[in-house]
Amino acid sequence: MKALAFTKMHGAGNDFAVLDGLSGELPPLEPLAARLCDRNLGIGADQLLVVRPSERADFRMQIFNADGSQVEMCANGIRCFYEFVRSRGLTDADEIGVETLSGVVRPRRAGAGRVRVDMGPPVLAPAEIPTTLGQGAGPVLDVPLDVAGETLRVSCVSMGNPHAVLFVDDPEAAPVERLGPQIEHHPAFPNRVNVEFARVESRERVRQRTWERGTGETLACGSGACAVAVVSMLRGSTDRSVTIALRGGELRIEWPAPEAPVFMTGPAVEVFTGSFPLEED
Repeated sequence: MKALAFTKMHGAGNDFAVLDGLSGELPPLEPLAARLCDRNLGIGADQLLVVRPSERADFRMQIFNADGSQVEMCANGIRCFYEFVRSRGLTDADEIGVETLSGVVRPRRAGAGRVRVDMGPPVLAPAEIPTTLGQGAGPVLDVPLDVAGETLRVSCVSMGNPHAVLFVDDPEAAPVERLGPQIEHHPAFPNRVNVEFARVESRERVRQRTWERGTGETLACGSGACAVAVVSMLRGSTDRSVTIALRGGELRIEWPAPEAPVFMTGPAVEVFTGSFPLEED
């Protein structure tokens, strides 16, 4: 029986199966991703990451959710991707360019097991997020959203993928499993949306839980942490550099100025390697 070599990694608890698509041909990944990510019958992961060649950057990263859908960007994933290509000798550069469906992202080494990523500027215009909750240049801050007879206040931003941020009294008590999927599939979000439940604890610290589209709740979401930081700064609730506390760890997010890119720094950890049996045709 044929087998597929993989590496299991995580960034602040957000976990990934990583495949090398440079050294050999891979089977069709759309139908395989859900099987690989299954926590009972597969490797177990929030998402599948694939290293591919790129004509625009040093590498290209494909990202598949646990339901098999392909997505534009994963910020925790980009740190693990960087650690993977460095540890495998595919590059020795301190900073690389990685092509994603949302553009080229630039991770760089920030110490042992830590990676700093230039995420680019946040997207605030509703049509580009995309969401119908607003018009013009944005931002979309604390606007009403009707969900199953309940009116919520959400703020929207894209960090290469769409996010809806809700501020709550206690993220640990928030109804993530109930509201997450309802907001994810709400008509206000044409491409679905990731949902963050956040609480500002001080001007330098925010606590967060995330419901990720196509996956469910994850222990961390890097682009979601960036979105929460941006929204908190736009609301005047925090300073320009904050720690985002997630269930799986902490990320440092900086947005130095309105026209500047957002920078994210956090861990990237290799857990184990193995081979996954493939079904014969």
